[in-house]
Amino acid sequence: MNKSPPYQSAPAQAGEFAGREQLRASSAEFRKEVIEITDGVFAAVGYSASNVILIQGDMASIIVDTSANPVDARAVMDAFGGRLVRPVRAIIYTHNHPDHSGGATVFSGNDSPEIYSHQTLVESGPEFGRGQRAGGDAFGTKLPAELFINAGTQLEYGRVTPHTREGYLPPTRTFSGESQTIEVAGVRLQLVHMPGESPENTAVWMAEKGVLIPGDDFLKSYPNLSPIRGLKLRPPEKWIASLEKMLSLDATYMVQGHMRPILGRDEVRKALTDYRDGIKTILDQTLAGIKQGKTPDELVQEVRLSDELANSPYLQEYYGSVAWAVRGIYADYVGWFDGNATNLYPLPPTERARKMIDLAGGPAKALDRANQAVEVKEYQWAAELADFVLVLDSENVAAKEIKARALIELGERQINATARNYYLTSAQYLSKSND
Repeated sequence: MNKSPPYQSAPAQAGEFAGREQLRASSAEFRKEVIEITDGVFAAVGYSASNVILIQGDMASIIVDTSANPVDARAVMDAFGGRLVRPVRAIIYTHNHPDHSGGATVFSGNDSPEIYSHQTLVESGPEFGRGQRAGGDAFGTKLPAELFINAGTQLEYGRVTPHTREGYLPPTRTFSGESQTIEVAGVRLQLVHMPGESPENTAVWMAEKGVLIPGDDFLKSYPNLSPIRGLKLRPPEKWIASLEKMLSLDATYMVQGHMRPILGRDEVRKALTDYRDGIKTILDQTLAGIKQGKTPDELVQEVRLSDELANSPYLQEYYGSVAWAVRGIYADYVGWFDGNATNLYPLPPTERARKMIDLAGGPAKALDRANQAVEVKEYQWAAELADFVLVLDSENVAAKEIKARALIELGERQINATARNYYLTSAQYLSKSND
């Protein structure tokens, strides 16, 4: 079989790549800028994977989150310029993800600031996932520049400067209750434990200025309740409860950990309300379907956001996915078994593949059908047919080529950055293994 050039797409129908183009447009959220939120509060957006917030105090500064690494932190310092007045009296971690906590040493300098977090940050270890390849592939770290768009809630994830613990400093002051009020350099701050995207997530509330810093409990994307990089479900009930707390604050400004801040009381309320409702309706529909005996495969075809929520600018599926949330909720509530007795002890993959290939008339005929599926744009079916062959012959060049073509086409039609990145990176591995 003649090899097709890698990453060559079939002719597209009008609007076929609308999701990809919407994802591309979302990169405007990450343009570099120091934004003045209100008097004495600034956000550095686009200089690292996450935002860094500067709060000015009496002849001193407070930093909330510290970027992904010392290189990015120094770029943020330069961008803040004279707005950042030494000494830095406090650094606050909203949570432990490395893109928020990797540049603390730069902001600390020789100032010896107190470093605040919730006690859960100290007690919890790193997230357990399927390894660096799974995470990196979802974030597109190995894709060539011409294929990479963004990482959903950030322009890049370690593609230029890595996310490291090199600049991390451990907390010196923690709290274990629901909230703690502190005063630093004449600025009164309330630290509120609000688990959601992470169990230790802490929001910073400045009541006098109406500024809410929610960490990663709010993103301008459908939340990543069930990440494909191999993490447990992020408990939706706790996330909903945290959003309810945020709504009760009636904030005027919201400076989340990624993307550009939300300004104006009405807009903040709409953003938080949409986010809460976007999680709750999927949770409620999924649980109702489980009670009716529906399987995960059935539920992902039926559970939907309302038209109003689906059109919300705060619930586009750039990072999280409704379908993945449904599957995560199902597995968390009722386990892996879908209720079909056939699936109690299914055939081993090799045996199933052998029987399917025999049914198709052999590998050549199966791959011919897979090729036809690509031509008529049944890309998922093409990939599944190729997989049957690859289970039996992992080095089958034709099967890897067909699967790569199918994954490229699937990836190029995604609005979800992590899905796009994973499809295209997987295709890249297949193409390279055929070289």
